[in-house]
Amino acid sequence: MHQVPLEQLQDYVGKDLGHSEWLTIDQARINLFAEATGDFQFIHVDPIKAAKTPFGGTIAHGLLSLALVPKLLENLLVVPEGLDRVVNYGLDNLRFLNPVKVGSRVRLSARLLSAREKSPGQWLLRVQTTLRIEGEEKPAFTAEQLSLCFIG
Repeated sequence: MHQVPLEQLQDYVGKDLGHSEWLTIDQARINLFAEATGDFQFIHVDPIKAAKTPFGGTIAHGLLSLALVPKLLENLLVVPEGLDRVVNYGLDNLRFLNPVKVGSRVRLSARLLSAREKSPGQWLLRVQTTLRIEGEEKPAFTAEQLSLCFIG
């Protein structure tokens, strides 16, 4: 996270914040997510059966892709100086557009849509996030990530 003086936060609204490093989505990560959530649908965990589908192999859970946002966003997000903590406040306009096939590399791009003081010492950031898949025109998803920053 990049801390900036509060009076400069609005300067970043409407600007691209860049993109994360590439991250490979391997079968081990998919299996761990399946284990953690209990979602063992064959398109995620059975490479032989999944190979017979139009996907041609296993794909990551959509929610696994989404769960990567906090980690991938951490080096992109611009936050107010004096930050005590940031919490996930929710998502708006989430759309899963393209499956992430096993072995794919993904990275997150971000644009700060708004930054407003929700209450004294609390700033709500709205960030347009897009998870891109290397070599694919369509992204895996787009969503507006809401982050609540506490200044303390």
